[in-house]
Amino acid sequence: MNIKLRPFRADELDILREIAEDPDFAPLTWAGFRNYAKVIREHGESGLVSDDLARLVVDEGGAAVGFVSYRSGGYGARGDHYEIGIVLRPEHRGRGIGWRAQALLTAYVFAHFPVQRVQAGTQVENTAERRALLKAGFQEEGVVRAAEFRAGQWRDCVLFSRLRDDPYPELGD
Repeated sequence: MNIKLRPFRADELDILREIAEDPDFAPLTWAGFRNYAKVIREHGESGLVSDDLARLVVDEGGAAVGFVSYRSGGYGARGDHYEIGIVLRPEHRGRGIGWRAQALLTAYVFAHFPVQRVQAGTQVENTAERRALLKAGFQEEGVVRAAEFRAGQWRDCVLFSRLRDDPYPELGD
């Protein structure tokens, strides 16, 4: 499996439009319509990559099959961390791409930013993502109650983390 992460090209922004406009594309993350024009503007200004926030293509064999993201956060005065996320096109789910992409993104964050912690959250009912995060070397920390407002109600999420010194997963096929 040949998976890499890279910045978006202008002709690949359609996946971001689909997420912004199609509730069926990623139903567990659908939180209402979003401003796609803002994404186009941000791509023109920054390529969707900065130290605090980035969206990168998940590339499998030259094709954009999804994207990963990171954003900086903090706990207290010196508790900086990054939070990651992923969205894959439906036809590319369930093949091991997601956990590998998240492991690659975590390695990237640890290589380029002086943080001790990378975390990720997912909906309690998203068992596929929970398995993917465990396979990517994350540890489940617990349930964050009423963490996300989606589909008219507050929903619980599960928080996962990887520390800089945690074992790195083997990415083999």
